Amino acid sequence: MTPRRLFAGTRLRAIRAEHRLKQAELAARLAISTSYLSQLENDDRPLTPALIERLSRAFPLDWREIGAGDAETRLAALREANADPLFAEPMDAAQLARFAEQQPALAERFIALHEAYRRSGQRLQMVDEALAAEGTSGPRLPWEEVRDWFHLAGNYVDSLDRAAEAMGERLGTPSPDTTAIEGYLKGALSVSLIYSGQAGLRSYDAQMGHLTIDPGQPSETRRFQLAHQLAALALKDEIAAVVESAELRSTASRQLLFVGLCNYAAGALLMPYRRFRSAARAVRHDIDRLAQQFGVSFEQACHRLSTLQREDARGVPFFFCRVDMAGNITKRHSATRLQFARFGGACPLWIVHEAVAIPDRILVQLAETPDGVRYVSMAKGLVKPSGSYDRAPRRYAVALGCEAEHASEFIYADGLDLRSTSAAARIGISCRICPRADCDQRAFPPSDRAISVDPDQRGVVPYRVG
Repeated sequence: MTPRRLFAGTRLRAIRAEHRLKQAELAARLAISTSYLSQLENDDRPLTPALIERLSRAFPLDWREIGAGDAETRLAALREANADPLFAEPMDAAQLARFAEQQPALAERFIALHEAYRRSGQRLQMVDEALAAEGTSGPRLPWEEVRDWFHLAGNYVDSLDRAAEAMGERLGTPSPDTTAIEGYLKGALSVSLIYSGQAGLRSYDAQMGHLTIDPGQPSETRRFQLAHQLAALALKDEIAAVVESAELRSTASRQLLFVGLCNYAAGALLMPYRRFRSAARAVRHDIDRLAQQFGVSFEQACHRLSTLQREDARGVPFFFCRVDMAGNITKRHSATRLQFARFGGACPLWIVHEAVAIPDRILVQLAETPDGVRYVSMAKGLVKPSGSYDRAPRRYAVALGCEAEHASEFIYADGLDLRSTSAAARIGISCRICPRADCDQRAFPPSDRAISVDPDQRGVVPYRVG
């Protein structure tokens, strides 16, 4: 079979325009001459497999989305699976291109098998943690069941996201403000609004149609609570359909999922998918600028970035989590290969723990997990006021990060030495399932390893991991 020749002049010019690069700058990134790039951009020469590989690594989002056909989409997925640390010697670019071109059905089965392997690994990790954690025997609690549902759904609900986006587009640009949401609640849904601090953060009387909001909350939180109620009423049927299809076991689980989906829809309403994704890429995912542009909180912007996984317009694959003062992970999602501990806290070497103690300051970190994958993390400590002296403010930290290959899209990676062999913090998932035998910060031995104790020798920890 004669290999298909791929001409991509329009795509290359689009990439240069998106990243404001001169021909010489793009040529340098691709390790080719400027004249060669000029020929490629004018479709005088086709791309070679080696160049396709370099483009996909240098501009993963752009190369995946700019007019890619079935063959290019298949090759991109094959390249991602081939890059798994599972393979000690992955195939080179030319081999992958031939495989994708000459054996498309087999390539797609390989991709599907790798995805099944990855999912099985995640499920096995869930089981390992459940067995290793104390006091977790018996069925999953409702909040654990809902948490796992969102994780296995990829933290993206297409039908709900598109419905909320369409509503957000109608209500405001770039994001519906408080006045627009209040107007829709009053005019279209016949809801009367009461601002009072006597009924919790938000209380809705369905019989009377009264919505009470605590005025002591920050303006971004008040707006989010309004958006939550709008979604719960205007998108009730769409949300109920998702809950029904989830097949959760208990009434409490289904109710929690309904609340979680209302929150999801509120985020999609305030930060409509395509507008938010485009704005995020334009500012290289600068959270403060996004929060200001869309009138949302720092945490809300971080959380929304972790949901941008629409099939035809994916965002950067991020992980996101929220950690309280005791180190408990109270929110988490990952579209990356990094998966958070389901029980207890995260690795003590991860910078999010330091951020909890230093509010309103952004910390960054280059970290490496035991499988050799590197990540760029951003963490910020936050204090959410209660609006009253007799209620303590909430203190926690949020973290957002991506794999190092996306560092050029993440402003917080600027200044980090991504190539240094010693600059990355050697983190794990949690002590109970971390295989590192030489960690000085270990709180517990790994649950699947034997330990040895020498009464006459004492290191940082009183045992050695077998």
